[in-house]
Amino acid sequence: MDVIRLLGIRDTPLSVDEVVASVADHAAGGTTLFIGTVREEDHGKRVTRLAYEAHPTAEAELRRVAEKIAADFPVTAIAAVHRVGELALGDIAVIVAVAAPHRGEAFAASRRLIDDLKAQVPIWKHQFFADGTSEWVGACEAS
Repeated sequence: MDVIRLLGIRDTPLSVDEVVASVADHAAGGTTLFIGTVREEDHGKRVTRLAYEAHPTAEAELRRVAEKIAADFPVTAIAAVHRVGELALGDIAVIVAVAAPHRGEAFAASRRLIDDLKAQVPIWKHQFFADGTSEWVGACEAS
């Protein structure tokens, strides 16, 4: 079975249950899960909502990032999904999960997966603030 079990850029709400189920593996002794949500404050300013946009190459880049994690770590399963479109406070923006034989490997691979996703996958965040201002943020820095 392929180590990369679930990848996606979606305009619909993300499911923690779907992600966790996708990485279930009897060879894994540890599974990590990271859930990035829309927070109410950034840069000391109150956030009212976010909008994410993805470049047409975003899914291909997400796959490339996941393949690199699979090559660099002894993992048994990987999943990563990111939301696009309008999100409210508390909405889930991104979920990553990694299963590995040992917890240390799962934690290390999961950390690198979310960090590389944020740095390399072309998804941009438009933050709207309560004071009426807004800003665009580079790649996936909502979490």
